[in-house]
Amino acid sequence: MSREAMPQPGAWRGAGGAEKPTLEAGAASPGPPRAARAAAEHEEDMYRAADEIEKDKELLMQERGSSEPRLSVAPEMEIMDYCRREWRGNTQQAARMRKGYEEVSQKFTSIRRVRGDNYCALRATLFQAMSQATASPAWLQDPELTRLPEKLISKHSWIKQWKLGLQLEEKGEDLVENIKESLALLRRKWAALADLGTAEARQLACDELFASADEEYLLYEAIKFLMLSRAIELYDDREQGKDVPFFSVLLFARDTSRDPAQLLRNHLNQVGHTGGLEQVEMLLLAHAMRHTICAYRLSKHGTEEFLTVFPTDPPRDWPVVTLIAEDDRHYNIPVRLCQETSL
Repeated sequence: MSREAMPQPGAWRGAGGAEKPTLEAGAASPGPPRAARAAAEHEEDMYRAADEIEKDKELLMQERGSSEPRLSVAPEMEIMDYCRREWRGNTQQAARMRKGYEEVSQKFTSIRRVRGDNYCALRATLFQAMSQATASPAWLQDPELTRLPEKLISKHSWIKQWKLGLQLEEKGEDLVENIKESLALLRRKWAALADLGTAEARQLACDELFASADEEYLLYEAIKFLMLSRAIELYDDREQGKDVPFFSVLLFARDTSRDPAQLLRNHLNQVGHTGGLEQVEMLLLAHAMRHTICAYRLSKHGTEEFLTVFPTDPPRDWPVVTLIAEDDRHYNIPVRLCQETSL
């Protein structure tokens, strides 16, 4: 759906939030269109072909049987060395990427490459947030957190259509228990990381955590559920005539996510399967985690969108994570502030 075709804030009850549409929040990111976008009005799920799923399963089996360490986030390397290795061509795109990396290198000296599957945005954001945490977030300590799955599913039966990632297919069929387990794991691991005394210790512990497939992919289920919970809250607020942030207008203006049920079926269920997070869903992720996400969008170098902040006007007490986006789908992590910047 084009930006012009979307309902404006004044035309949508409760859309009086202060957030401004300074990025392409409602547009689909570059890449192939979603398979069932045309059939969204029939609320059909979007599954890949059986041969594609089998191929992913084979890759998972190879990973599990390999003695090599599984790297979700690669070791750091000098940022311009990485740029020269990855963008050596003479195309206009390569030149733009090099200029983008040159500008980022004025702030950060190194980069950590993030595994580029369909969890990439979740992986990069969560790794950054947890590796730099000095305290466990108050929202994560809420005793009601692990009761949230049962509470929401009892009210919204369509949540039972939740689709676990391929990496978790061997888990039991009790959805409530699976999500409760994922939320409890997120709380426990985040608190343990925050208790570590140094940034180096947190980085090492995060490396170990994100090398454990069983735990890593459970963390993503927790974050996706928190995103759904936040989406339900925003949708209900809008229905009751309350002010909502502008991005939620865009979120529910799409033909494929007119309500939270469609958002689950056509978007959140596809994360890790057929696609990652679109730009408007990065805003939802920021709100769900209560973190400000600053993304250097290299393909937008030379424009005001080069450094995009999710959300555009975040609360001052939200922690900040910084990412590098090469194509609005694949995110890497900048590390080690330049001395001048840190001073």
